[in-house]
Amino acid sequence: MRTNHYILGVSILIPFILGSGAMAQPEGEKGAAESQHLGGERVVLGHVVEVRSGQARIDMGTGQDRFVPMGVRKDKRLPDLKEGDLVEITVNDQNLIVDVHLPGEVSRHRIVSGKLAGPLETGHETAVIKTPDGKEESHRIRPVARSKVASIPVGADAIFLIDELNKIVDVTFASAEAARRAAEDGQLKSPLKGNLNRVVGSIVETLKGDKIAIRAQDGTVSSYEVRPFAQPRLHTLDKEDLVVLLVDDEGKVTDVAIPPSSR
Repeated sequence: MRTNHYILGVSILIPFILGSGAMAQPEGEKGAAESQHLGGERVVLGHVVEVRSGQARIDMGTGQDRFVPMGVRKDKRLPDLKEGDLVEITVNDQNLIVDVHLPGEVSRHRIVSGKLAGPLETGHETAVIKTPDGKEESHRIRPVARSKVASIPVGADAIFLIDELNKIVDVTFASAEAARRAAEDGQLKSPLKGNLNRVVGSIVETLKGDKIAIRAQDGTVSSYEVRPFAQPRLHTLDKEDLVVLLVDDEGKVTDVAIPPSSR
């Protein structure tokens, strides 16, 4: 029988950050603000009732337990959860777990305002955010947030929650107006791999800056801009190596495949 002195299921509703004062930003930090949560997120309290097979089972006091992978904390070098621990679980507006902390632990999340610079790469593991000052930031995306980030149209005003490991853990539209425009305009969302233009050829000029030149199978030579998250795979290639580029509707390389016979 569960002891009645536990304070379970206590919800602390986090107000929407887009109030009149919340968007004020210090000089030199345009596009970023010190904050902990996005609109629609909330913190709920629970107790760890069991730790098994790399997961902690959390009693939320609602009759339905939540399961938290222990790796979420190990990645941040936080101590393992143990039976009896009181925990604070942050869940987003889709009731998905964003973060898990013990009371009193410091959470160094930050908010980044901006737009997706282009469609996500295949697998939706990385996103490039263009901030209001024109800079681009590349971030890995935690699995829990990939479907939400992929649903944000390219160019739509959005707000991204970045965790201690510099990964995106949540995202929301910057305003109700931005969400309405995205729905009405049918803006481009991150496509599946099959929706990208496939370019097969050999390298004429290796990656310099963010550009690469490819000779296609018909003999034509074209230069392509490579998005930051796709560049590491091209750094190891030499001239004449065979490569397959996946190019988005802006003519930029968003994914790379290297045939086994290319070297």
